[in-house]
Amino acid sequence: MKRALVSVTDKTGIVEFCKGLESLGYEVISTGGTKKVLDEAGVKTIGISDVTGFPEILGGRVKTLHPNVHGGLLAVRDSKMHQDQLKENNIDYIDLVCVNLYAFRKTVEAGCAFEDAIENIDIGGPSMLRSAAKNHKYVTVVTDAADYDLVLNEIKEKGDTTYETRLRLAAKVFRTTAQYDSMISLYLTEQTGEENAESLTLNYNLKQSLRYGENPHQSAALYEGSYTSYSIVHAKQLQGKELSYNNIQDANACLNLLKEFDEPTAVGLKHMNPCGVASAETIVEAWDKAYNADSVSIYGGIVAFNRPVTVELAKDIRDKKVFLEIIMAPAYEEAALEILAKKANCRVMEVDMETPFKDKKQAVSVNGGLLYQDLDNDIWNEADLKVVTKTQPSKEEYEDLLFAMKCCKHVKSNAILVAKNKVTAGIGAGQMNRVGSAKIAMDWAKGQGITSMVLASDAFFPFDDTVRLAAEYGVTAIIQPGGSIRDEDSIKACDELGISMVTTGMRHFKH
Repeated sequence: MKRALVSVTDKTGIVEFCKGLESLGYEVISTGGTKKVLDEAGVKTIGISDVTGFPEILGGRVKTLHPNVHGGLLAVRDSKMHQDQLKENNIDYIDLVCVNLYAFRKTVEAGCAFEDAIENIDIGGPSMLRSAAKNHKYVTVVTDAADYDLVLNEIKEKGDTTYETRLRLAAKVFRTTAQYDSMISLYLTEQTGEENAESLTLNYNLKQSLRYGENPHQSAALYEGSYTSYSIVHAKQLQGKELSYNNIQDANACLNLLKEFDEPTAVGLKHMNPCGVASAETIVEAWDKAYNADSVSIYGGIVAFNRPVTVELAKDIRDKKVFLEIIMAPAYEEAALEILAKKANCRVMEVDMETPFKDKKQAVSVNGGLLYQDLDNDIWNEADLKVVTKTQPSKEEYEDLLFAMKCCKHVKSNAILVAKNKVTAGIGAGQMNRVGSAKIAMDWAKGQGITSMVLASDAFFPFDDTVRLAAEYGVTAIIQPGGSIRDEDSIKACDELGISMVTTGMRHFKH
């Protein structure tokens, strides 16, 4: 009679699976809580201690780490030496292993004590999985409830699982144990505070295969990590077709900008750069101002709001008759959703904007490697802001400067952004020189009839040319990181032209 060893943390479907195995002539060996559940469901089980001849010890830390288990799993069936040794030691084959692991990630993400995290490091489970997977030529190994029916059907139809299925399940096991080990190593490394460890293993789960990547000839998939707020990955889609690769990239950039603001704010974004951002007393007013900041570029773009979408806001979006790829907000009034439903091709996403933002690191692939850095989550401290010119910014200018820099931080470098009354007036992104970005931003503002504004730069001015150009367009105040060996040139130019300048001491390049 064939034997199956079953020990699972997640007991979803396990009773039905074991009843199926039992009906197909398998004996079921089980442990601890799994055995209790199976016994209560009427599945006849053999206790692990009856197999090992040794009691579970150390509060359950040691129960399956025994030659009677691993010998039965690892024995090569057509090796006479292995058969003889099993016979000499009264060890029987184990033909199927069904194991899933202690919920380490779930325990840690719930905010457990360090001691509880350690107790949720599974030792016996990964050992059994690895032994069975190594010997997949003879042993079927299952670690995912989604595979239960497949295994039962093959055994029922063919008398056993096929080699191809056992190989595929074995590969899944090693992915599972590798991910499990990576979660533990990351957690322990964080506890030590060690930076730039000698190796890095990231773990993500497949959320969905995408239709294609940046372009139709590129395949792509979306993987999800731990839960956090302001995440398009963990957002709830309320309407619209499947998100594309580019949608996800743009939505992520949009949400990163939006999380800078507490006051009612609307962000319009296209191709990874904002095209209109506004803060106001109400979210409807913010949307109107963000839209009017660049009503041309926002066509085919995405918008995000940090306040619920009301009927009034939904009607305003509808009445503007602009095509939007995505709308994102923390909540929607039911009647507002009915209005937005008429925009059939627009994806409507509900995004958590209340849970504390947890992501701290950013990974970017390069040919043959990976860049890994702290996310640019920081913003200046008030104490670091310095007015370095004779002219002082007014209260209104000062507020606009802070607004402008929060937005500029999320524009591709070299980045220049001009603003007025907490609304973006023009944005210059990704140019090879800072003056070029400044001219693009201020030409747009001029075209909108804006004659006075503030200017933000993501990095310092190497020369005073940007300052002098800004004066020609009516810029009255500038905010920039400072730190150039020629800072004094720009400061003198500001003093000469009656422009105030504030330095932050913090650069925000975004490549």
